[in-house]
Amino acid sequence: MNTLKVGDKVPEFSSIDQDGNTINLTDYQGKKLVVFFYPRANTPGCILEACNLRDNYEELQKQGFELLGVSADSQKKQSNFKNKYNFQFPLLADEDHTVLNIFGVWGPKKFMGREFDGIHRTTFVIDEKGVVENVIAKVKTKDHAQQILM
Repeated sequence: MNTLKVGDKVPEFSSIDQDGNTINLTDYQGKKLVVFFYPRANTPGCILEACNLRDNYEELQKQGFELLGVSADSQKKQSNFKNKYNFQFPLLADEDHTVLNIFGVWGPKKFMGREFDGIHRTTFVIDEKGVVENVIAKVKTKDHAQQILM
């Protein structure tokens, strides 16, 4: 697993969102972008994290941030997740792991004594020029917006 680090230029990517729209990194050129990776839509930690970002979305936008959520869930699952919780930001359905691999967040995990490959809950703050400004590897799901705004 080769995770992007502070100072790395994010390689260009394209993926589809919950509605089937193509989202490109270049769509956010000139804007600060928060890309948050979560293991699976509609699971307790992912709900807490995404709802915390939703509830603080206005403040994040005031600080100049755009948001993009990413998991390996299907377009339909992402759509259901977004609609159920009224998220104001797109959720990428990265089923082929293109974006996950670019950021280096797919890899071996341990949970309850079991080893498996999965998404490491990680958030990247990217500056207006597409360079990683911050990497939050220890995401606090209930207070994630504050970690970004610090």
